[in-house]
Amino acid sequence: MVKHWRVDREEKYEIVEKWFLKDLEMIDGKEADTDNPYFDMHFHKVYNMEAYSCASKYTFARTLNKLNAMYLKKDIKIVNFDDTYLNDDSIWSSSNRDFLVVMRVCFYASNLLCLSLCRFS
Repeated sequence: MVKHWRVDREEKYEIVEKWFLKDLEMIDGKEADTDNPYFDMHFHKVYNMEAYSCASKYTFARTLNKLNAMYLKKDIKIVNFDDTYLNDDSIWSSSNRDFLVVMRVCFYASNLLCLSLCRFS
């Protein structure tokens, strides 16, 4: 965990605490269906964390999951996260695919508009 602050125009960082990925047992996103930056990391002790945003919370969980898959291959429970946003193969998960998301939303909106303008006998 890193503490961040500014002194004049200079950014300062201090390592406050370190954990090992091998000791991580579970990441609890607390509420999967709300936009909430809070989550818990379960080691030998439970640490309550707050991310910068809900998107950064999901990015952090995806990163830990990838690191685990690449190096440790152990069973880390990731609970109370929406699987749609947690998996990298999902169109919704990556910010560099925002254009595709917008296209899909526009497609659905145009379909709804067409259906609402059609007259049924």
